[in-house]
Amino acid sequence: MNAENISKVIDILKKESPGWSVPAVTLEAETSRDPFRVLISTVVSLRTKDETTAEASRRLFALADNPGDMLGLSEKEIAEAIYPAGFYRTKAKNILGICRELIDKYRSRVPDDLEELLHLKGVGRKTANLVLTLGYGKHGICVDTHVHRISNRLGYVETRNPYETEMALRKKLPKRHWIDYNSLLVAFGQYLCRPLSPKCSVCPVGMYCGRVGVGKSR
Repeated sequence: MNAENISKVIDILKKESPGWSVPAVTLEAETSRDPFRVLISTVVSLRTKDETTAEASRRLFALADNPGDMLGLSEKEIAEAIYPAGFYRTKAKNILGICRELIDKYRSRVPDDLEELLHLKGVGRKTANLVLTLGYGKHGICVDTHVHRISNRLGYVETRNPYETEMALRKKLPKRHWIDYNSLLVAFGQYLCRPLSPKCSVCPVGMYCGRVGVGKSR
């Protein structure tokens, strides 16, 4: 795909996306406008389906929705609230650790700096960038499996892993698209541009797609 066409692709996806399901963490951000809830729901979401993330986050935030109250819960209570999210016991431990750090180092406020966020235990680049973009409306590029796959499938980047994809996108993706890019591609990837047998016959951006690595499609 020609690099100059990425803005056309994004504009088309924005027009189509109201008919698609909103990713759970994006919905949480739109509903709460709270960086803490974005951070914790993103931790819960790792290797977990969207529907499970949404329900697990709802149960957890009904018990506690700030660092202080979260520390009032036991690891077992958090684990039970977010079950059956993947690695729920490890996530419960990490959530408590994050809340302790937020209180001890940041006066209970979630940092709005990438490097500071990455210092929090259990927080990787995907989570940190989502907090920046969805929690604070700051520029960042969150790359998950959907963003990595679709960016390469389009032929916009040629990378081997999410980290390389993030670095490539930081160099060539126009900055005005950074905040929306993840939410759009996640919804697109769940609805049409799936890992196996994507729905290419009804794809609204098919004319711009390089279909890199696509074998079977519908």
